[in-house]
Parts: sequence; structure tokens; C-alpha cells
Amino acid sequence: MNKITVYDTTLRDGMQGIEVSFTLQDKLAISHALDDIGVDYIEGGFPLSNEKEEAFFNQVKKEKFSHAKIVAFGSTRHAGKKAAEDAHIQALLNAETETVVVVGKTWKAHVEKVLRTDTEENLEMIRDSIFYLKSRGREVFFDLEHFFDGYRDDPDYALRVLQAGSDAGADCLVMCDTNGGVLPHEVEQFIREIPRDKLAPLGVHFHDDSGVATANSLTGIRSGAIHIQGTINGWGERCGNANLCVVVPNLALKCGYEVNMSRNLEHLTSLSRFVAEKANIIPEKRQPYVGIAAFSHKAGQHADVIAKAPELMEHIDGAKVGNERRILLSELAGKSSVLPKLKKYGKFDRNSKEVLSITKLLKEKENQGYEYEAAEASFDLLVRKHLDRYRPMLELDNYHLESYKTGDTPSKTVGRIFMRIDRRQVMGAGVGIGPVETLDAALRDALLPFYPFIEKISLIDYKVRVLNPQEAAASKVRVFITSTDHKENSWDTVGVSENIVEASWDAIVESFEYYYNTYMDKHKT
Repeated sequence: MNKITVYDTTLRDGMQGIEVSFTLQDKLAISHALDDIGVDYIEGGFPLSNEKEEAFFNQVKKEKFSHAKIVAFGSTRHAGKKAAEDAHIQALLNAETETVVVVGKTWKAHVEKVLRTDTEENLEMIRDSIFYLKSRGREVFFDLEHFFDGYRDDPDYALRVLQAGSDAGADCLVMCDTNGGVLPHEVEQFIREIPRDKLAPLGVHFHDDSGVATANSLTGIRSGAIHIQGTINGWGERCGNANLCVVVPNLALKCGYEVNMSRNLEHLTSLSRFVAEKANIIPEKRQPYVGIAAFSHKAGQHADVIAKAPELMEHIDGAKVGNERRILLSELAGKSSVLPKLKKYGKFDRNSKEVLSITKLLKEKENQGYEYEAAEASFDLLVRKHLDRYRPMLELDNYHLESYKTGDTPSKTVGRIFMRIDRRQVMGAGVGIGPVETLDAALRDALLPFYPFIEKISLIDYKVRVLNPQEAAASKVRVFITSTDHKENSWDTVGVSENIVEASWDAIVESFEYYYNTYMDKHKT
């Protein structure tokens, strides 16, 4: 099998995705994380687009990378100009990267309607741009924009564009599905029809608008491409790009291709979550390979099989990509689901009284509205309490919240909390817009002098579910909270009550107590 080079465009194409934004420091940190895992090429952005992109290239040239090459992205020269005089081409050179990408048009409709020039001039723009950059010592990748649409419309012209890039000296010809509309059978057909004897190596770049970017990427490689482009977590324009967190393990673990990243795939899950953390985006739970649901099992029968022969229920060992198995807890759970959760607290079997009683308790709590499959931190505290392994942080006396609004001014909430910590009377106060924010602030105010680790913890997600809407305003609600310590660790807690503030209080307190109990287990004093 040929070696496949992996080209990451998270810092350029990925940033074009909805809600994705990185600071300069984020981009530098992500670059090093991509280098550490073994990505071959890291596309840093378009140096002429804005000051942040320019600053990135100015800074990244001072950084040291063990393997990856940083790539500057740009387009062919403008019609009617010379490459040596074109601002886009000069910006690529000024970035001082060893490798550059030049985007050129393949679809005649784009040449005529967007570039507003003729097809022959387009070919000359491609040849001139690539030849000039090669003459200045750069490794040049030629991205053929809308290649598959162009090939479908006029195969002869698309092939002429490929040949023009190759003749000019391009090191790789990257066929792009720019609007994400091509399907796998077309990818295979089109690539296999391309004469290879006089062309540079082929690469592929797919978008996911038809939901097949991964399938297209694998098909492209199997059809002869040796260079794959994509992004971490599949972020990108519109529906996103081919997801390298899925494509790469498929290539390395399922298809047997040689991929440099395969040496470090056990860090793939942490990379996915690191990039999500930098973008302040909650990781997609159901993402293959790296999502927390990827190796999760809910049904009691499945959990039983996992205990006996896990390879029958999991397509790979999750540890190969740095993920872990999760046995989800719900009303469907049996003793086989509960037993793995107790192993860290001692030796138990399916018939242990602790397993039987906790299984019964789990079903009782879920009948009350609790749901632990998405709040395993709360379940861990439930187990600790049952096994007398729980250390309380506080004992609540009372809290008071007052919300008010005056005229057109924004609403405010003020709150006070009275509690006991190690038998000492303690008060905390907070001000916020809503009651939950205020409650969190007041609790932190009270706890911080006693528990400095509170400063490390942030609430990053808050969800409310109405359990019995027929009761209207008196409905019972379930609150889920996700917290993080900003060290790749996150956990979920749950609270249930007819009072949304009380449900939120329970979830917030359990978030702190879970970290406290876990921390105390690791650092007993």
C-alpha cells in the first residue's frame, strides 16, 4: 500500500464553519497539537485575508515543529496580470512557508461567471502561478476547485486543468468537491478515468453536504489518490469537511494504509476534544471513534456481552484512538451495566448485595425523573453514598434569591447562601442576570476560601428538560450541567425538581462534589 499524506485545514477551511473561531494563540497551540499527533501538512490560512492570519505566519515561522509542514493558502494570479506582480502570489511568498497551496478553477462555469475570463486564460493563470512559485523554491499543491462538477460538465477541460497544473510543476493535484455534491460511485468513476502516466500525484478534498465526505475520501484513496485533506471534527464551510478523526483511523486501522498519524492514534480523542475546547464548542457526542458515545453501551444484554466478549460489540478497541468504553445507566440497565461502575470501589460480582441494591436504586431514581446515562458523575456520587465512600463538601442551611427589573433596564438577580463547611457557618453572595447564574456565583463565593480548586472549574453547558408538560408551570424539570477543569476532563451532573432553581442547585453542587471526591481519592491528605 502507498503511504498516504494527511493535510489538515482546520485552521483555514475549518474556521469557515459555523460558530468556529480561533485566536492567534489558539491557532499556534492547535498547530503544535497537530504536529504532535503526526499530521503531515497544516494549512495555516490565507495570509492576505486579515491581520490575524498575517500575524500567524509571522509567528509560526519562529516555532519549531517535529514533523508537520506549515502551508500558506492562496489562489492563482488574477486574469491579465503576471504572477510575479500579483498580490496573492506575493503574499504566499511573504508567508515564508516551505509549502504553499494554489487554488484554481476547474469548472468552466466558474471561469466565465466568477473569474470573468476565458478558459485559455484560466489555464495560463494556473501555469504561470505554479511555475513562478516553484521557481522560488516552494513545494506547491494545486487545489482544483469544483473538480468533480467541472469533470461532470466537461471532462476534457477538467483534464486540461489537471495537465496544466502538472506541467507547471505542481507536487500534488488535489481534486476538490467544493460544493459537496459528488457521490462515491462518481468519485471512483471520475478518478479511474483520469490518465495517470503524465500527471503529478493526486489528492482529494471533500465537503460533507451530501453526508458522504468520509466515504468519498476513502473511495478517492482507493481509486489512486495518495493525499487526503480534511479537518479535525469535520468542521468547515456549510456542512463541514471530511472529518480526519474518522477518515484517518479508517485508512490506518481498517484499510491498512501507511499513515504517519497511525503511530499516535491513541491521542486522537484528546486532540478532537482539545480543538473543540479551543473553539469553545461542546464536542459532538455521537462522533465516530472519538465521541463519548462511540464505545458506549446502554442495553443490559449488550453490557452482558461486553463483559464476556467486547470484540463482539465494538468494531475496534477504543483505546487505539484514545477513547474509552462506557456502560450507560438507564431504566434499561441490568446488573451487567452496574457492575463495571463498581469495580474501582472493590470486588463485586453480579450477585453482590451492593450490585443488587444499587441496580434497584437506579431504577427507582429514574422513575423519579433522573437520567444517569448522560450524568455519570451524579451516578458516581450515588454509588459513593451507597458504599459510604462519599465526602460532603458542605451542608446547606438556606439560600435566598431575588430577581427584579426596573423599566427598560436589564433584569438582575441577587442572592445569598448560608451553609456550614467543617461545622463553620459560611455565607456567600452573588449578582447575575438569572437565578442559576446568581446561585452559581454565590456558591463559588462561599466555597472558594475553603476549596481553591473551585477556580479551575467552569460550567460549559446547561440544559433543561420538562418531564411532565401537562402540568404546565408546575411541571417537574430535569437539569443537566456539563463542567470542565480545562485539562481535557469534563463531567455531567443532573438535578430533578418541580423548582428549576432547586434542580439547578443539585446539579451544580454535585458538579463540585464530584471533582472534590475524585480529587480527594487521588490526593488523600
